[in-house]
Amino acid sequence: MSLSVETLTEAMLALPADARALLADRLVESLDPIADEAIRAAWAVEAIQRRDEVRSGAVETIPGDVAAARIRTLFDR
Repeated sequence: MSLSVETLTEAMLALPADARALLADRLVESLDPIADEAIRAAWAVEAIQRRDEVRSGAVETIPGDVAAARIRTLFDR
């Protein structure tokens, strides 16, 4: 069975938002798995560096609700 891109698109857009997000993620990953792996590795390095900064006290953490309130304030300007 062969489906056109238009038919597939229509069917995919009818999916719930979370299913469309998962589908989009999988499609993007399928485009260039080598670059995707490099990006994942770079983010892993970044995450470890940020974790170490928190553990060493080099940066101060704030609770999520405080961060969200600050962001809402920025958008309300």
